[in-house]
Amino acid sequence: MPTHKGGEYFTISVVSNMFSIHPQTLRLYEREGLLHPERSAGNTRLYSRQDIEHLSTILNLTREMGVNLAGVSIIMDLLEKLRESQAEKQALLTMHTTLQTRRSLPHPQPPTSR
Repeated sequence: MPTHKGGEYFTISVVSNMFSIHPQTLRLYEREGLLHPERSAGNTRLYSRQDIEHLSTILNLTREMGVNLAGVSIIMDLLEKLRESQAEKQALLTMHTTLQTRRSLPHPQPPTSR
């Protein structure tokens, strides 16, 4: 398994063997915008762990649930928006907790002049 930009990557032949699909299917998914593999200096497709996870979801949707590629595209976009919303919610909760903690701390009193 080659490493590229500090991560572990897989070639198209390895990925196609992992999932028992034809490499042309992976190329189709790329053309449809469902997968975005990195490219090596020699223009070889390199699939990351995240690409593998996406592919697993795509194959589950198409094989197990009978969703066509247009539907997969919509579902994948919705899943990404959901992840972004969850990350925003978590950031807001963290900010809220920080502000609540700051509010509960005693505030120093300004010096009084006599």
